[in-house]
Amino acid sequence: MNDATRAAVLGAGSWGTAFSLLLAEAGCAVTLCGRRAEIVTAINERRENPVYLPGVALPDGITATTDPARALDGAALVALAVPAQTLRGNLADWAPLLPADAVLISLMKGIERGTGRRMSEVIGEVTGAPPGRIAVVSGPNLAPEVARGEPGAAVAACADAATARRVQEACMTTSFRVYTVDDVVGCELGGAVKNVIALCVGATVGLGLGHNTQAMLMTRGLAEMARLGAALGAAEHTFAGLAGLGDLVASCVSPLGRNRTFGENLGRGMSVDEVVAVTRQTAEGVTSAGSVLALAREHDVEMPITETVAAVVNEDLDVREAAAALMSRSPKPERYGV
Repeated sequence: MNDATRAAVLGAGSWGTAFSLLLAEAGCAVTLCGRRAEIVTAINERRENPVYLPGVALPDGITATTDPARALDGAALVALAVPAQTLRGNLADWAPLLPADAVLISLMKGIERGTGRRMSEVIGEVTGAPPGRIAVVSGPNLAPEVARGEPGAAVAACADAATARRVQEACMTTSFRVYTVDDVVGCELGGAVKNVIALCVGATVGLGLGHNTQAMLMTRGLAEMARLGAALGAAEHTFAGLAGLGDLVASCVSPLGRNRTFGENLGRGMSVDEVVAVTRQTAEGVTSAGSVLALAREHDVEMPITETVAAVVNEDLDVREAAAALMSRSPKPERYGV
Protein backbone atom coordinates (compact mmCIF):
# COMPACT_ATOMS: atom_id res chain seq x y z
CA MET A 1 0.00 0.00 0.00
CA ASN A 2 1.31 3.41 -0.98
CA ASP A 3 2.45 5.43 2.03
CA ALA A 4 0.48 8.39 0.66
CA THR A 5 -2.83 6.57 1.04
CA ARG A 6 -4.84 8.36 3.69
CA ALA A 7 -7.43 6.50 5.71
CA ALA A 8 -9.94 7.75 8.26
CA VAL A 9 -11.53 5.51 10.88
CA LEU A 10 -14.64 6.95 12.50
CA GLY A 11 -15.14 5.31 15.88
CA ALA A 12 -12.39 4.74 18.45
CA GLY A 13 -13.79 1.66 20.15
CA SER A 14 -11.94 -1.66 20.25
CA TRP A 15 -12.53 -2.73 16.65
CA GLY A 16 -12.10 0.75 15.18
CA THR A 17 -8.77 1.05 16.99
CA ALA A 18 -7.65 -2.45 15.99
CA PHE A 19 -8.59 -1.81 12.36
CA SER A 20 -6.64 1.45 12.45
CA LEU A 21 -3.63 -0.57 13.58
CA LEU A 22 -4.04 -2.93 10.61
CA LEU A 23 -4.30 -0.03 8.17
CA ALA A 24 -1.18 1.59 9.62
CA GLU A 25 0.79 -1.67 9.50
CA ALA A 26 -0.20 -2.08 5.86
CA GLY A 27 1.22 1.36 5.06
CA CYS A 28 -1.69 3.78 5.33
CA ALA A 29 -1.55 7.14 7.10
CA VAL A 30 -4.46 6.76 9.51
CA THR A 31 -6.52 9.34 11.36
CA LEU A 32 -8.72 7.79 14.04
CA CYS A 33 -11.71 9.89 15.09
CA GLY A 34 -13.21 9.41 18.54
CA ARG A 35 -15.76 11.27 20.67
CA ARG A 36 -13.86 11.12 23.96
CA ALA A 37 -11.03 13.62 24.30
CA GLU A 38 -9.23 11.56 26.94
CA ILE A 39 -8.95 8.58 24.57
CA VAL A 40 -7.74 10.76 21.71
CA THR A 41 -5.11 12.36 23.96
CA ALA A 42 -3.91 8.97 25.20
CA ILE A 43 -3.54 7.66 21.64
CA ASN A 44 -1.55 10.70 20.53
CA GLU A 45 0.63 11.01 23.62
CA ARG A 46 0.91 7.46 25.01
CA ARG A 47 0.29 5.48 21.80
CA GLU A 48 -2.43 3.46 23.53
CA ASN A 49 -6.22 3.29 23.75
CA PRO A 50 -6.40 2.63 27.52
CA VAL A 51 -10.18 2.20 27.60
CA TYR A 52 -10.78 -0.27 24.77
CA LEU A 53 -7.38 -1.85 24.02
CA PRO A 54 -5.25 -1.40 27.14
CA GLY A 55 -1.65 -2.54 26.84
CA VAL A 56 -1.60 -2.56 23.03
CA ALA A 57 1.05 -0.28 21.56
CA LEU A 58 -0.24 1.73 18.60
CA PRO A 59 2.15 2.66 15.77
CA ASP A 60 3.14 6.21 14.92
CA GLY A 61 1.15 5.91 11.68
CA ILE A 62 -2.04 6.54 13.66
CA THR A 63 -3.11 10.06 14.63
CA ALA A 64 -6.25 10.60 16.69
CA THR A 65 -8.70 13.50 16.71
CA THR A 66 -12.16 14.41 17.95
CA ASP A 67 -12.77 16.46 14.78
CA PRO A 68 -14.46 14.48 11.95
CA ALA A 69 -13.58 17.17 9.40
CA ARG A 70 -9.89 16.80 10.21
CA ALA A 71 -10.08 13.01 10.06
CA LEU A 72 -11.86 13.00 6.70
CA ASP A 73 -9.79 15.67 4.97
CA GLY A 74 -8.16 14.01 1.98
CA ALA A 75 -9.08 10.46 3.04
CA ALA A 76 -9.17 7.90 0.25
CA LEU A 77 -10.57 5.22 2.57
CA VAL A 78 -13.17 5.84 5.27
CA ALA A 79 -13.91 3.03 7.74
CA LEU A 80 -17.07 3.31 9.83
CA ALA A 81 -16.86 1.67 13.26
CA VAL A 82 -19.77 3.01 15.31
CA PRO A 83 -22.69 1.10 16.89
CA ALA A 84 -25.05 -0.03 14.15
CA GLN A 85 -28.08 1.81 15.50
CA THR A 86 -26.20 5.14 15.55
CA LEU A 87 -24.88 4.92 12.00
CA ARG A 88 -27.64 6.82 10.23
CA GLY A 89 -27.53 9.77 12.63
CA ASN A 90 -23.75 9.97 12.59
CA LEU A 91 -23.58 9.73 8.82
CA ALA A 92 -26.06 12.56 8.44
CA ASP A 93 -23.49 14.77 10.18
CA TRP A 94 -20.48 13.31 8.40
CA ALA A 95 -21.83 13.07 4.84
CA PRO A 96 -21.02 16.68 3.86
CA LEU A 97 -17.42 16.10 4.98
CA LEU A 98 -16.81 12.88 3.03
CA PRO A 99 -14.36 13.13 0.11
CA ALA A 100 -16.27 12.61 -3.13
CA ASP A 101 -14.43 9.49 -4.28
CA ALA A 102 -13.55 7.87 -0.96
CA VAL A 103 -14.21 4.17 -0.48
CA LEU A 104 -16.61 3.71 2.45
CA ILE A 105 -15.88 0.62 4.55
CA SER A 106 -18.44 -0.78 6.98
CA LEU A 107 -17.00 -2.51 10.03
CA MET A 108 -20.42 -2.82 11.69
CA LYS A 109 -22.49 -5.95 12.23
CA GLY A 110 -26.15 -5.19 12.71
CA ILE A 111 -29.55 -4.58 11.13
CA GLU A 112 -31.13 -1.15 11.56
CA ARG A 113 -34.17 -0.98 13.78
CA GLY A 114 -37.37 0.10 12.12
CA THR A 115 -36.10 -0.19 8.54
CA GLY A 116 -34.48 -3.64 8.35
CA ARG A 117 -31.61 -2.08 6.44
CA ARG A 118 -28.16 -3.62 6.36
CA MET A 119 -25.32 -1.23 7.16
CA SER A 120 -24.19 -0.88 3.53
CA GLU A 121 -27.74 0.06 2.60
CA VAL A 122 -27.80 2.76 5.27
CA ILE A 123 -24.48 4.08 4.00
CA GLY A 124 -25.80 4.22 0.43
CA GLU A 125 -29.05 5.92 1.43
CA VAL A 126 -27.44 8.62 3.54
CA THR A 127 -24.38 9.39 1.42
CA GLY A 128 -25.64 8.62 -2.08
CA ALA A 129 -22.51 6.53 -2.70
CA PRO A 130 -22.98 3.76 -5.30
CA PRO A 131 -22.50 0.08 -4.31
CA GLY A 132 -19.11 0.04 -6.02
CA ARG A 133 -17.76 2.50 -3.43
CA ILE A 134 -19.17 0.72 -0.38
CA ALA A 135 -17.27 -2.24 1.08
CA VAL A 136 -17.80 -4.49 4.08
CA VAL A 137 -15.04 -6.07 6.18
CA SER A 138 -16.22 -9.04 8.21
CA GLY A 139 -14.97 -12.24 9.80
CA PRO A 140 -13.85 -13.75 13.11
CA ASN A 141 -12.23 -10.53 14.25
CA LEU A 142 -12.04 -10.31 18.03
CA ALA A 143 -10.34 -6.95 18.39
CA PRO A 144 -7.86 -7.71 21.22
CA GLU A 145 -6.47 -10.74 19.37
CA VAL A 146 -6.15 -8.82 16.09
CA ALA A 147 -4.46 -5.93 17.88
CA ARG A 148 -1.95 -8.28 19.50
CA GLY A 149 -0.92 -9.52 16.07
CA GLU A 150 -2.28 -13.04 16.47
CA PRO A 151 -2.94 -14.75 13.11
CA GLY A 152 -6.39 -13.90 11.81
CA ALA A 153 -8.39 -13.31 8.66
CA ALA A 154 -11.39 -11.48 7.24
CA VAL A 155 -13.21 -10.92 3.98
CA ALA A 156 -13.52 -7.64 2.10
CA ALA A 157 -16.85 -7.66 0.27
CA CYS A 158 -17.91 -5.23 -2.43
CA ALA A 159 -20.02 -5.31 -5.59
CA ASP A 160 -16.98 -3.94 -7.42
CA ALA A 161 -14.05 -6.38 -7.51
CA ALA A 162 -11.44 -3.62 -7.87
CA THR A 163 -12.73 -1.86 -4.76
CA ALA A 164 -12.67 -5.12 -2.80
CA ARG A 165 -9.04 -5.65 -3.84
CA ARG A 166 -8.22 -2.08 -2.84
CA VAL A 167 -9.60 -2.67 0.65
CA GLN A 168 -7.81 -6.02 0.81
CA GLU A 169 -4.51 -4.34 0.05
CA ALA A 170 -5.17 -1.58 2.57
CA CYS A 171 -5.55 -3.82 5.62
CA MET A 172 -3.71 -7.07 4.88
CA THR A 173 -0.60 -7.62 7.00
CA THR A 174 1.81 -10.44 7.77
CA SER A 175 -0.52 -11.65 10.53
CA PHE A 176 -3.91 -10.71 9.07
CA ARG A 177 -5.08 -12.25 5.81
CA VAL A 178 -7.90 -10.67 3.80
CA TYR A 179 -9.91 -12.44 1.11
CA THR A 180 -12.19 -10.73 -1.41
CA VAL A 181 -15.80 -11.65 -2.16
CA ASP A 182 -18.70 -9.99 -3.96
CA ASP A 183 -21.47 -11.25 -1.67
CA VAL A 184 -22.10 -8.13 0.42
CA VAL A 185 -25.56 -9.35 1.47
CA GLY A 186 -24.25 -12.67 2.80
CA CYS A 187 -21.37 -11.08 4.69
CA GLU A 188 -23.62 -8.55 6.39
CA LEU A 189 -26.29 -11.07 7.29
CA GLY A 190 -23.66 -13.41 8.70
CA GLY A 191 -22.29 -10.66 10.92
CA ALA A 192 -25.71 -9.59 12.16
CA VAL A 193 -27.23 -13.03 12.80
CA LYS A 194 -24.15 -14.45 14.53
CA ASN A 195 -24.52 -11.79 17.21
CA VAL A 196 -27.99 -13.06 17.99
CA ILE A 197 -26.87 -16.70 18.09
CA ALA A 198 -23.90 -15.80 20.32
CA LEU A 199 -26.30 -14.23 22.80
CA CYS A 200 -28.22 -17.50 22.96
CA VAL A 201 -25.06 -19.58 23.34
CA GLY A 202 -23.86 -17.27 26.10
CA ALA A 203 -27.14 -17.69 27.94
CA THR A 204 -26.69 -21.48 27.97
CA VAL A 205 -23.20 -21.05 29.38
CA GLY A 206 -24.65 -18.84 32.10
CA LEU A 207 -27.21 -21.55 32.82
CA GLY A 208 -24.38 -24.02 33.33
CA LEU A 209 -25.11 -26.09 30.23
CA GLY A 210 -22.34 -27.81 28.28
CA HIS A 211 -20.73 -28.08 24.89
CA ASN A 212 -23.39 -30.28 23.30
CA THR A 213 -25.94 -27.51 23.82
CA GLN A 214 -23.56 -24.88 22.48
CA ALA A 215 -22.76 -26.96 19.40
CA MET A 216 -26.46 -27.54 18.76
CA LEU A 217 -27.21 -23.82 18.88
CA MET A 218 -24.27 -22.87 16.69
CA THR A 219 -25.21 -25.46 14.07
CA ARG A 220 -28.91 -24.62 14.02
CA GLY A 221 -28.04 -20.94 14.16
CA LEU A 222 -25.94 -21.36 11.06
CA ALA A 223 -28.95 -22.95 9.37
CA GLU A 224 -31.08 -19.93 10.31
CA MET A 225 -28.41 -17.62 8.91
CA ALA A 226 -28.30 -19.54 5.61
CA ARG A 227 -32.11 -19.64 5.28
CA LEU A 228 -32.39 -15.88 5.68
CA GLY A 229 -29.47 -15.37 3.32
CA ALA A 230 -31.09 -17.52 0.63
CA ALA A 231 -34.29 -15.50 0.90
CA LEU A 232 -32.37 -12.24 0.45
CA GLY A 233 -30.24 -13.44 -2.46
CA ALA A 234 -26.99 -14.25 -0.66
CA ALA A 235 -24.71 -17.07 -1.80
CA GLU A 236 -25.06 -20.10 0.47
CA HIS A 237 -21.31 -20.82 0.42
CA THR A 238 -20.69 -17.45 2.09
CA PHE A 239 -22.07 -18.86 5.34
CA ALA A 240 -19.52 -21.67 5.32
CA GLY A 241 -16.72 -19.09 5.18
CA LEU A 242 -15.09 -16.49 7.39
CA ALA A 243 -18.06 -14.10 7.43
CA GLY A 244 -20.44 -16.93 8.37
CA LEU A 245 -19.16 -19.97 10.23
CA GLY A 246 -15.84 -18.34 11.14
CA ASP A 247 -17.40 -15.30 12.76
CA LEU A 248 -20.10 -17.40 14.40
CA VAL A 249 -17.62 -19.75 16.08
CA ALA A 250 -15.38 -16.95 17.34
CA SER A 251 -18.30 -15.01 18.78
CA CYS A 252 -19.88 -18.05 20.42
CA VAL A 253 -16.84 -19.71 21.98
CA SER A 254 -14.68 -16.79 23.09
CA PRO A 255 -15.15 -14.99 26.43
CA LEU A 256 -14.00 -11.90 24.49
CA GLY A 257 -17.25 -11.95 22.51
CA ARG A 258 -19.52 -9.11 23.70
CA ASN A 259 -22.73 -10.89 22.76
CA ARG A 260 -21.73 -14.17 24.38
CA THR A 261 -20.79 -12.29 27.55
CA PHE A 262 -24.10 -10.44 27.54
CA GLY A 263 -25.92 -13.75 27.16
CA GLU A 264 -23.92 -15.33 29.98
CA ASN A 265 -25.07 -12.61 32.34
CA LEU A 266 -28.67 -13.19 31.31
CA GLY A 267 -28.24 -16.89 31.94
CA ARG A 268 -26.93 -16.16 35.43
CA GLY A 269 -30.18 -14.40 36.27
CA MET A 270 -29.53 -10.74 35.50
CA SER A 271 -32.20 -8.72 33.69
CA VAL A 272 -31.53 -7.08 30.34
CA ASP A 273 -31.40 -3.65 31.99
CA GLU A 274 -28.98 -4.90 34.62
CA VAL A 275 -26.64 -6.34 31.99
CA VAL A 276 -26.80 -3.16 29.92
CA ALA A 277 -25.82 -1.17 33.01
CA VAL A 278 -22.60 -3.16 33.48
CA THR A 279 -21.72 -3.57 29.80
CA ARG A 280 -19.11 -1.12 28.53
CA GLN A 281 -19.39 -1.86 24.81
CA THR A 282 -22.41 -2.40 22.58
CA ALA A 283 -23.67 -5.96 22.20
CA GLU A 284 -25.17 -5.64 18.72
CA GLY A 285 -27.25 -8.79 19.10
CA VAL A 286 -29.40 -7.09 21.71
CA THR A 287 -30.28 -4.16 19.48
CA SER A 288 -30.52 -6.17 16.25
CA ALA A 289 -32.42 -9.30 17.35
CA GLY A 290 -35.80 -7.72 16.74
CA SER A 291 -34.69 -6.28 13.41
CA VAL A 292 -33.37 -9.64 12.22
CA LEU A 293 -36.61 -11.30 13.27
CA ALA A 294 -38.69 -8.67 11.45
CA LEU A 295 -36.62 -9.25 8.33
CA ALA A 296 -37.17 -13.00 8.63
CA ARG A 297 -40.92 -12.60 9.01
CA GLU A 298 -41.05 -10.22 6.06
CA HIS A 299 -39.48 -12.93 3.91
CA ASP A 300 -41.36 -15.83 5.53
CA VAL A 301 -38.19 -17.40 6.95
CA GLU A 302 -38.38 -19.56 10.08
CA MET A 303 -35.76 -18.54 12.67
CA PRO A 304 -36.73 -20.03 16.05
CA ILE A 305 -33.47 -19.23 17.86
CA THR A 306 -33.64 -15.63 16.72
CA GLU A 307 -37.30 -15.44 17.69
CA THR A 308 -36.48 -16.74 21.17
CA VAL A 309 -33.60 -14.30 21.70
CA ALA A 310 -35.78 -11.40 20.55
CA ALA A 311 -38.41 -12.44 23.11
CA VAL A 312 -35.79 -12.55 25.87
CA VAL A 313 -34.25 -9.15 25.15
CA ASN A 314 -37.38 -7.29 24.04
CA GLU A 315 -40.23 -8.98 25.93
CA ASP A 316 -38.49 -10.08 29.16
CA LEU A 317 -39.03 -13.79 28.49
CA ASP A 318 -37.26 -15.75 31.20
CA VAL A 319 -34.12 -17.47 29.93
CA ARG A 320 -35.08 -20.86 31.38
CA GLU A 321 -38.53 -20.62 29.84
CA ALA A 322 -36.89 -19.69 26.53
CA ALA A 323 -34.67 -22.79 26.64
CA ALA A 324 -37.67 -25.01 27.37
CA ALA A 325 -39.63 -23.46 24.50
CA LEU A 326 -36.83 -24.12 22.03
CA MET A 327 -36.50 -27.75 23.08
CA SER A 328 -40.26 -28.40 22.90
CA ARG A 329 -40.62 -27.49 19.23
CA SER A 330 -42.23 -30.12 17.02
CA PRO A 331 -39.88 -32.72 15.46
CA LYS A 332 -38.83 -32.31 11.85
CA PRO A 333 -36.08 -33.43 9.44
CA GLU A 334 -32.75 -31.62 9.61
CA ARG A 335 -32.18 -29.18 6.79
CA TYR A 336 -29.35 -26.76 6.12
CA GLY A 337 -30.07 -23.57 4.19
CA VAL A 338 -33.46 -23.49 2.53
